[in-house]
Amino acid sequence: MPGVLSDKAQGYELPRRELLGGTLDLQLLPRAAYSARDPLQWQSLGVSLERQRGVHAIGSDRREDFDSWPGTLALTPAGVEVFSESPHGGEYLLLRWLAEPQGLDIASGSRRLQLPGHAKALALGRQARRLLLDPNQDQLALEQCALQFAGLAVLDKPPTKAVRRTEFSRVLTLIDQQFAEPLSLSELAACSGRNELRFLRDFTRAIGMTPHAWLVEVRVQAARRLIEHSDLSLAAIALETGFAHQSHMGSAFRKILGLTPSQYRALRGGRG
Repeated sequence: MPGVLSDKAQGYELPRRELLGGTLDLQLLPRAAYSARDPLQWQSLGVSLERQRGVHAIGSDRREDFDSWPGTLALTPAGVEVFSESPHGGEYLLLRWLAEPQGLDIASGSRRLQLPGHAKALALGRQARRLLLDPNQDQLALEQCALQFAGLAVLDKPPTKAVRRTEFSRVLTLIDQQFAEPLSLSELAACSGRNELRFLRDFTRAIGMTPHAWLVEVRVQAARRLIEHSDLSLAAIALETGFAHQSHMGSAFRKILGLTPSQYRALRGGRG
């Protein structure tokens, strides 16, 4: 996961809010290269909104490669130092407690906990992203979403048995590389070595989203980067990132980000 980053990245203000009288800090970390060390006074809770790979060291100096999938929920107890770096990063929602948590029986200990394929965490992370990107932020809605997300730190049951990571790693890589092309369920299922029905069930459990929903998410992320860093028209960006046309891309942006592509370009100071 990304550590503490500057409040500015890629030339714009990072979406970040202190909530509930300074008790919680909610931040949307961008897809950007980073290297950070984060000693925590209080707990933090984060969810990956994109796949992210790099090197980290959790509570020690031993560095290990990591491959964090979308929908991976991570709870870091107070006092556990986290070093993390990635050449590309990945969008990540991070919630920090700035004071002693009240009213939550949060899982404690000396180890960082990770739960992959957490559908509720991913849904709340996407909702929080929409609220943070909204230029007319709704304080009540944002605080409610943050508290619902914070409630996921109460681990009252063990996670379900994970699927074999290697099979879905290949699928995620295929989508990352070919998101602009038409991809069929049969093609994705074959990549995982499953039939279509089993693939649909297992992928959704592993990632927290259906294959189609994740493909659209990847296309929107790619379109966001082109909007921020290129002079291409929105119509050209739509075709470049696998959407049928500009209005198709617009519908996906409104559903996922709560903004039209034009609004996103104006908000992020994109070119053109």
